[in-house]
Amino acid sequence: MDPRRAGGQAAGAGPADRLRRTRVLRAVLAAAADTGPEDYADGGEPAVAAAALIAAQCPGGEPVTTPYGPKKPLPPLPADLRPLAVRALDRLTAENAEPLDLWADAGADQEWLAGIAALRAVLAGAPGE
Repeated sequence: MDPRRAGGQAAGAGPADRLRRTRVLRAVLAAAADTGPEDYADGGEPAVAAAALIAAQCPGGEPVTTPYGPKKPLPPLPADLRPLAVRALDRLTAENAEPLDLWADAGADQEWLAGIAALRAVLAGAPGE
């Protein structure tokens, strides 16, 4: 799933939409987090987008400002998504991860890693983890 679709799926308003949103975020994060170190973590952008949506609700989190994300603020997301988001980010910044490889190929890996580290710090430091 691309980040635009993940953001759009997260924008629903009713109880069924909230449940679907949580399931989508959890699935995207688990797909990245559960990739073993010996396996190549393909993609990863949806997991970073999901982590950013979750971190935006944490103390110190920055609002998501993208035309591809939800137009309205999301209702509170379950706190148990935070540790899963941290695990996903950890996997995507380890060896055998396409996002890290692509940023390194572009010569911007250190900048990308700094952004991911800031996102991770917000998620790891939030109450409820």
